[in-house]
Amino acid sequence: MRNIRLIVAYDGTELCGYQRQANDVTVQGCLEEALSKVCNESISIYGASRTDAGVHAKFQVITFFTEGRIPVENLTRALIAHLPPYIVVRRAEEIPLDWRPRWRILGKEYVYTIHNDSVQDPLGMRYHWHVKKPLDVERMREAARLLEGTHDFTSLQGANSTPANPVKTLFRVAVKQNGPHITLHVVGDGFLYHMVRNIAGLLVDVGLGKVEPGRIPELLAAKDRRKLGKTAPAQGLCLEEIFFDSVRLDVVVSEL
Repeated sequence: MRNIRLIVAYDGTELCGYQRQANDVTVQGCLEEALSKVCNESISIYGASRTDAGVHAKFQVITFFTEGRIPVENLTRALIAHLPPYIVVRRAEEIPLDWRPRWRILGKEYVYTIHNDSVQDPLGMRYHWHVKKPLDVERMREAARLLEGTHDFTSLQGANSTPANPVKTLFRVAVKQNGPHITLHVVGDGFLYHMVRNIAGLLVDVGLGKVEPGRIPELLAAKDRRKLGKTAPAQGLCLEEIFFDSVRLDVVVSEL
């Protein structure tokens, strides 16, 4: 028996999320079907993170067990013919049998992209939220700093969430601007359902002047999702990286 780890990237536009569903195209479904063909046996995968429909990923991590003997260096090439073009295996490596992705995660980075201009950018519309009215980025940065640290994030949890501990630690919430493009970099030890998209929606409301930055502690303390505005659309969100090494995590946080 062998344990194989894959680093996977995907464009989530055509996908109904990560988790397998009976009649929909998903990351898990596509990978399990492709790996079963390549390894010539039934394969089940174990993922490090579940992304929603329409959400993208640059660094999804999955593992699977196989008794097949295909050389690990041949896997990325062999899978190309069996995966849709919007799912790519970037790297494959053999790892110890006791290694499981969810047991080793120290943190994750999500990036949310906003196109802030009166005119849409048709070449990037699959990967950003188009906000027409001008955003005050400095106000957004002030609010972002108040989200950092350990808090009960019930107010930023999506509806119909499965029960989960709402106390999470955000190591860094950075707001960067490059012309009309604004990116929100959120690094934390864990995330609730729709949490990053709700953070994006909240920071946009701050940038539009609908919410004062100083109200962030009050909104978190309320533990009431109804006190916030809308959830940002899925296409602006990307799973940027999953951290299994504390040194790498510290470097990313310090550079943001």
